[in-house]
Amino acid sequence: MTGVDPGLLTDQQLMKELENIHRTRHDTLLYGSNDALRTHNDRMARLEGEYLRRHPRRPVVASRTRDGARERGAADLGPCQGAEPAR
Repeated sequence: MTGVDPGLLTDQQLMKELENIHRTRHDTLLYGSNDALRTHNDRMARLEGEYLRRHPRRPVVASRTRDGARERGAADLGPCQGAEPAR
């Protein structure tokens, strides 16, 4: 495993790690070796899994669901508008 165990990170550290790994994702996919991509996938899954473990009822924006995407029209909601807790 690379990096600090996500379970040992503070909430602030976890968010910083998630922001960083999502920011670097595209370049890793396009230009990283197979080993680098595999490592990135593993780390991202561990970080996201820890986030979901800590926030099982995180806000979900209706437009980010399958039904919401179908209904999405001219009025696209922002990331916080219309959020409801996950079910």
